[in-house]
Amino acid sequence: MSKVLIVDDDKSIRRTLRDILEFEEYKVDEAVDGLEALTKLRKGKYDVVVMDIKMPKMNGMEALERINI
Repeated sequence: MSKVLIVDDDKSIRRTLRDILEFEEYKVDEAVDGLEALTKLRKGKYDVVVMDIKMPKMNGMEALERINI
């Protein structure tokens, strides 16, 4: 089963994406900003990251620059 990380500061967007992906049988985790996403990426492995660009604390572009793939 593929694992997806959804990163968005809007709870309703995260919930909608989670519902769709879980219906399609993906394992889903969530983060509310780039900082939380980086923490989760250090602790676990994800097949796909869906990330918003404009978020508080650390935006999506900053987080992408810090992700070590």
